[in-house]
Amino acid sequence: MRMTAQSPGWLATQRWFRAKQRPIATVDEVDRAALTADAALTVLEIAYADGGPPDRYLLPRVADREPAAGDGAWRSIAAAITDGAELRAAHGRFVGIRLSAVNTEPVTDLTERPIGVEQSNTSVVLGDRLILKLYRLMEPGENPDLEVGAYLTDAGFADTPAVIGALHYHAPDGQRSTVAMLQTYVPSAGDAWGAMLGALASDPARGIEMAGSIGDLTNRMHEALASRPSDPSFPARPATTAETAAWRASAEAQLTQAVGAVGGDAHARLVELAPRVSARFADTFGSATGEARVSRIHGDYHLGQLLARTDGGFAVIDFEGEPARPLAERRHPGSPLRDVAGMLRSLDYAARTAASSVPGFEPDAWLAQARRQFLEAYGGMDAGDAGLLDAFELEKACYEVRYEASNRPAWLWLPLAAIERLAR
Repeated sequence: MRMTAQSPGWLATQRWFRAKQRPIATVDEVDRAALTADAALTVLEIAYADGGPPDRYLLPRVADREPAAGDGAWRSIAAAITDGAELRAAHGRFVGIRLSAVNTEPVTDLTERPIGVEQSNTSVVLGDRLILKLYRLMEPGENPDLEVGAYLTDAGFADTPAVIGALHYHAPDGQRSTVAMLQTYVPSAGDAWGAMLGALASDPARGIEMAGSIGDLTNRMHEALASRPSDPSFPARPATTAETAAWRASAEAQLTQAVGAVGGDAHARLVELAPRVSARFADTFGSATGEARVSRIHGDYHLGQLLARTDGGFAVIDFEGEPARPLAERRHPGSPLRDVAGMLRSLDYAARTAASSVPGFEPDAWLAQARRQFLEAYGGMDAGDAGLLDAFELEKACYEVRYEASNRPAWLWLPLAAIERLAR
């Protein structure tokens, strides 16, 4: 018998609930495992009025509410991971798995400090030593954030929080979902987006230096991800015809959706540009087979995905990829230039944002220097790479048109200007 859990109205207000655009029909608790005498891990199944597939979400509970700092629920989850414990639920089970020997000290007495800035996950700092990350949406299969993070930890890449272990939920039908990951805590002053805007407000030359540091970091991350080409989950090889065809199809779809997302002058401008953009996609992706390389990549790379460490460097986080893409697609090898394009677009946004509030700041001149510094530190671009990079930037700008049309129409000019520049 299923037990009714949280109300649809409550769920729709939670930052980690991803289906706010879908009307909820029912919310049922389908499994529960005890953490402590008062705390439990519950599994909610949400059915939608549109008749589409349901979703399952992880909901930790303490006396029928979200855990608070100090009640021990977060420490209990971390302990289940470090101890490799199995928590029997009413129907399935939660299983902790230890993946590294980093930070072997007990977690039972650590303080708990939830971080309230994330959208799709929940993170809790434990004793300024560990960070516990909960994946609320339960997606069956290998979680790329855990998979890539554990790979980089094992490969010795030091510029990402080391993965200690994870907690998986095993459903009665045998499907497994990653519901939590435990990592080392990296002291930081926020993310690179905030750090970059701070630099542009006070010392734009420092922002150019930061772009170079990020370019070097990006290169080292990509080298690490391609360092074990015999690993079937982390290949490093030439792109296949099917892969480059998929890149073109993805880019064309973004262009089509961008054109349909806007009206008025923006629509007219995109309609005029669309044939040139489409031809660029056809020419670039159509000739990329045999030249382009693929490996595992970050997949959603921008300034907000870097921690600005207190020692002055940066650390890469969040290897889940673009949340809107299916999990299997996010785990597929891709072009490292897609990450490069994402960071270049993020630098463009930083420059335009600074220009709106910093008197005398010249965004185009700064951006030209920052892009050059980033790409030189990354390792430079040959002619073929440069063409692919432009195509991936065009695709990203088309995605940004859709995003701005839905969320910030006043900023539509920014990705439109990028499309016009790149289409030339």
